[in-house]
Amino acid sequence: MDCKKTAIMFKAFCDENRLQILSILQSGEKCACKLLDEMHITQPTLSHHMKILCDSGVVNGRKEGKWMYYSISEEGLDVVISILGELKKSLGNEGDNYESCR
Repeated sequence: MDCKKTAIMFKAFCDENRLQILSILQSGEKCACKLLDEMHITQPTLSHHMKILCDSGVVNGRKEGKWMYYSISEEGLDVVISILGELKKSLGNEGDNYESCR
């Protein structure tokens, strides 16, 4: 387990606004302008949260013309689920299979 990468991924889930963004994105790809309308936050605040979500790999961003579109990354979520699965499995084996941070 790469603890630095894992921390970056889980940071994405540690903010109420980012969780709200993920909730909005559950229904599919959204333009940044749509996220701004739904969340009632400023553009710089949205950009900050989207950078964290995209850096974590949990959200994908793509530019089309002057607009940014965001969607949940299935691959990123698979990594999060895998990490949680390993942690859960290690509980059943008293930590025998848990790979510690390096």
